Amino acid sequence: MPRAVKLESITSPQTTTYILDSNVLIHDPNALLNFDEHRVIIPMTVLEELDHLKNSKQTIAADCRQAIRLIDKIVGNASPEEIGRGVPIMRGEQDPPQGTLSIMMEHAKDNLTHLSNNLNDNQIINDICQLQKARPDGEFVLVTKDINMRLKARGCGIPAEDYHNDQQISDVKLLSKGFLEVEGSFWDNVDQVNTEQANGHTYHTLPRAGILEEITINEFIIDEQGFVGRVIQATDDKIRLLHLSEESLMHQKAWGLQPLDLHQAIALHLLLDPDIQLVNLNGPAGSGKTILALAAAIEMTVASKQYRRIIATRSTRGLDEDIGYLPGTEQEKMEPWLGAITDNMEALHRDDENTNGSVDYILNQVPIHFKSLNYIRGRSFQESLIIIDECQNLTPHQMKTIITRAGMGTKVICLGNLAQIDTPYLSPTSSGLTYLTGRFRGFEFGGMVQLEGVPRSALAAFAEENL
Repeated sequence: MPRAVKLESITSPQTTTYILDSNVLIHDPNALLNFDEHRVIIPMTVLEELDHLKNSKQTIAADCRQAIRLIDKIVGNASPEEIGRGVPIMRGEQDPPQGTLSIMMEHAKDNLTHLSNNLNDNQIINDICQLQKARPDGEFVLVTKDINMRLKARGCGIPAEDYHNDQQISDVKLLSKGFLEVEGSFWDNVDQVNTEQANGHTYHTLPRAGILEEITINEFIIDEQGFVGRVIQATDDKIRLLHLSEESLMHQKAWGLQPLDLHQAIALHLLLDPDIQLVNLNGPAGSGKTILALAAAIEMTVASKQYRRIIATRSTRGLDEDIGYLPGTEQEKMEPWLGAITDNMEALHRDDENTNGSVDYILNQVPIHFKSLNYIRGRSFQESLIIIDECQNLTPHQMKTIITRAGMGTKVICLGNLAQIDTPYLSPTSSGLTYLTGRFRGFEFGGMVQLEGVPRSALAAFAEENL
């Protein structure tokens, strides 16, 4: 967010007043704390929208309630006059108040634009126009995740911005892929190395320089000569590599499934590692995210007994509204939305004499629970393997809510495709999947891989590239 000089008076030319739309508070319920010394205004229309959504069956209902509680905590017992002037925002017991929070108590009486008041967005824009007229020396900025609302506001002469506080990068091309590909031989780029053998493995310690400046723990180095190295330690001046080979990685198996390319192979390597608690797989449709995650999950629950159960959930547009109307239990309601899981389970057993019988056997051997995101909040899952599909449709706050449900002995696998975001107020740079990738890079017990190619079929590959 832009930063202004110290807040003086609402009529000062140095003042910046931010008016927050409801989708900003849903995206980040603590958003109003992130404007430093500036004045924040919540329109009455926004409070009405939050009130309407707080008791709904949608996933965002909990976010609405959290935002309302924070507003109530800040406002406290302030009088209407004090709320109008602005209540100081306390951010901690030891911190002095910084900035103020106001509630826009009345709707604009004069329609200063050509926008009708029958839409909430229009009402908010008209209210800001009224503020501009009443205080011509003030600087007012609308903050909203709604692109169309920003366009309408700018058309009415109101500066409008997206909310970027939790945005990790400006371009998803800057996201780490989880691996570094080197042309030719990797060793041609290395001047100094210390190699040792331990416990049947080969380790290399190299200075962090040149092409190794940006690589971090649990990322991979791949060259064209078949060398694969995984970074297992990283300091400011050195990295330590576990020596792997392309051949050994390509011959891994999880519940009978073998990787089709090297990117799938290093992903499977992370999935099967008992010390890795979080795996983040991002890639285009058909790149193998779901079938790799499912095969590894069944292998680690049925065969090696590392986990007691598999929790499968996803975010999908329409799920929150429609699940309540589907018949049956939560498990039965979620099954249509998690068809990708059952489809891939059938694919893993397509060569069996009785595919349906094999799938039923797995379902009887391992409790696979299909959970709605609504019912994950407040839970704590112990010794479980959690698969979260369609993570690109989660906000950063929702992603945090789910990841923090992981208890002792639990592994979380996040799957997503940033090219297929269905949520209107998210973009590839503001998606929870991007946020997760940036925040957990360098986490000792986490790893991510950008899957490439579309092994599903030539048709799917062509469609991904050309449609």
